Amino acid sequence: MALANCRRHSPVITLARSDHERLANLADALAARDPAAAEQLAAELDRARVVADNRLPPGTVRMGAVVRFSLEGAEPRTVRLVYPGEADIEKGRISVLTPVGAALIGLSAGQSIDWTGRDGRPRRLEVIEVDTTELAEAS
Repeated sequence: MALANCRRHSPVITLARSDHERLANLADALAARDPAAAEQLAAELDRARVVADNRLPPGTVRMGAVVRFSLEGAEPRTVRLVYPGEADIEKGRISVLTPVGAALIGLSAGQSIDWTGRDGRPRRLEVIEVDTTELAEAS
């Protein structure tokens, strides 16, 4: 089921304008090929507070960020949030189009989000830490 359709807890999320624009274009391009993923991503974009890139609060998950998070009942994981073409689970790079990737975008350390997984079971994800050091150095 889509993330947006089954939320019990939808925290405020914040996106950098550049990420929001690129992700909106991705959702539009994806609409015909994968409507469910496009809808999931669009729902996240619709509820986001969009700020200028230089106004994004430190510790906010954005594209390219390294995120340490926990899923209920599992050991914490660390991943880099990437666009679909860069995804490689073996290298810890997770696509923003996956349910977990879409859930992470725009959250900050300490925030959590609930959704229903593909298996129909409720899930809770909590962001533990966000590292955007490499992104800041690249600017």
